[in-house]
Amino acid sequence: MEPLSIKVIIGSTREGRFGDKAATWIASELTKEADVAVEVLDLRDYDMPFFNEAVSPSFKTAPYTNEAVARFTKKIAEGDAYVIVTPEYNHSTSGVLKNALDWVYQEWNRKPVAFVSYGSVGGARAVEHLRLSAIELQMAPVREAIHLLGNEYFPVLFGQAPAAELFAKYTEKAKVMIGQLIWFGKALKAAR
Repeated sequence: MEPLSIKVIIGSTREGRFGDKAATWIASELTKEADVAVEVLDLRDYDMPFFNEAVSPSFKTAPYTNEAVARFTKKIAEGDAYVIVTPEYNHSTSGVLKNALDWVYQEWNRKPVAFVSYGSVGGARAVEHLRLSAIELQMAPVREAIHLLGNEYFPVLFGQAPAAELFAKYTEKAKVMIGQLIWFGKALKAAR
């Protein structure tokens, strides 16, 4: 069986963001597993306009013509499972991440997703919103998630503490989440 393709999506494009640090860490944890191929997708590399098509992604019969959307959709189609790294803004996720989710439909279907979040209450409210969107996209959100609190990640964000120290506390939790993601990833890949 070919390796399970796992895409790690950085859900923030802000200057000085923390998401890239969390994505690099979870990608490195994923690469410790056998038979997985990991790729980080940075939404900064996909300058997608706000979704504005006449036809919903769930009803489209041909790819959208916007170049960034087409490239992003192709990367999502390659994935067997996903880890979404999200900030929490105003009790939800970022607009850029929600927009990226909205541009794609069939390519998300019947695939698992896990979450790494950060912000107020560890980004838990952003993850709750994303779980609802994921279910509507016919994805399978895994139960375990990583939630990083502001008082934990701010020192790393501002260069006052090493990232390795923060993430070391979450290694065991990451193993559980990754185990769930891989189990569902392999089961759903076989079923598809």
